Amino acid sequence: MSGFIAGYIPLLDLYLIHLGLAFSQYIVLRAGVFSLATAALAGIGAYTAGIFAVKLGMHPVLGVLAGTVMGMAAAIVLSIPLARLRGVYQAIATVAFIQIFVSLNIYAEPITGGALGLNGIPKTVGTGILAIAAIAATYVIWAVERGRLGRAFNAIRQDEAVAASLGISIVRHQMLAFALSGALAGLFGALEAYHAYALDPNQFGFHLLITVLSYVILGGRNSVIGPVVGTAILIILPELARFLAEYRMVIYGAMLIIVINYMPKGIADTVRDAVRAGRLKRRGEDPA
Repeated sequence: MSGFIAGYIPLLDLYLIHLGLAFSQYIVLRAGVFSLATAALAGIGAYTAGIFAVKLGMHPVLGVLAGTVMGMAAAIVLSIPLARLRGVYQAIATVAFIQIFVSLNIYAEPITGGALGLNGIPKTVGTGILAIAAIAATYVIWAVERGRLGRAFNAIRQDEAVAASLGISIVRHQMLAFALSGALAGLFGALEAYHAYALDPNQFGFHLLITVLSYVILGGRNSVIGPVVGTAILIILPELARFLAEYRMVIYGAMLIIVINYMPKGIADTVRDAVRAGRLKRRGEDPA
């Protein structure tokens, strides 16, 4: 029995890391910013932590802190030009940012290891630390959702003009969303560095972008439970259908098309709204 459970520990570790990245993507979408920069911000955190370990011989705690701070700083700097853009233009700019990050990692070989990646990182982060980080990230996002900051994010996402008329600073709140997103991405990127022994610049490219975005779109963008469910489905699905592993991205795409068409709010949010509507109906109240 213990051997069976141990066999699924790597899958659990992957889920915990990607849950943190899903929350990083979720918070900027929640604030009405169409940013896809989570993959690059996670890479910045991961490489910062890896360089601290391999090149500087620093303690892992310092590496994780540095990765978190660098991810947050990069997100704040990125938010300045993005404040002038809207919609698809923000998405294009952040995709370009990811490509710049991957290219710099490849060409900065003396520092990052180039195309061969950064190797020899000591594995000092296990399942327990990842679980604590994931629980803490979930609590932070939940607390933000229930507070004034979360209500401001909702107002900005729904209608910026109305939010501005209510005295909400669009630029300041979106910068806060970016800072939180960058901190989460940098943190979990750094944890992945200390968990995986080695880093490859391509692992923080377009593939990770699509994967993390899929978690949020599939699960739901309107509640904390959305990324939790979406990440679980897309992490567990390949294990249930290993013979289809090479078609993973095709399966992801097909699921997204189905969900977007029939459950536009995402699986978790659709189920939550249906349960709530049924409860109100039983009470004789109008679900609307």
